[in-house]
Amino acid sequence: MNNKKISKYLSLVLRHKPELANLQLNNQGWALIDDLINNSHEHALSLELIQSIVDANDKQRFAISEDGKMIRANQGHSIDVDLALEATIPPDILFHGTASRFIESIKELGLTKGQRHHVHLTESKDTAMRVGKRYGKAMLLGIDAKAMRMQGVKFYKTQNQVWLVEHVPPEKLQFDL
Repeated sequence: MNNKKISKYLSLVLRHKPELANLQLNNQGWALIDDLINNSHEHALSLELIQSIVDANDKQRFAISEDGKMIRANQGHSIDVDLALEATIPPDILFHGTASRFIESIKELGLTKGQRHHVHLTESKDTAMRVGKRYGKAMLLGIDAKAMRMQGVKFYKTQNQVWLVEHVPPEKLQFDL
């Protein structure tokens, strides 16, 4: 099995369906690597393979604990976890990539978290466009993070430089980038 398929499998069991690998995630989303290896019968996992996937993942989707015994997804969970992130002051402008077919809904509702726990934002226009292209013709949105922060909205930054927020109202979005 190639590393891309294993990375997708890790995303599935660490972000959405830990029961597929009979994993017990703690409240911060950490699972024992030994359990992952032992319970992933359809995937020939080893500590070395998992470490190489974590190290090589350009989006840094996963983290291994300091003691090397646990693994977790850095964000994007549809299950309830507390990533223990502290509120952080964002740059004045952040970006979000989406498909053009979603623009009318976004103009009405803003950016909503959907099945996730947060809306995902980035400091990089290129990253936002790359994400948007996954869903169709990409559109780049600007977010007035400074105005939102001044109104008391909390922003969180993950280990892999993704900014998280509960919601972005339509009036804080710039559509004509």
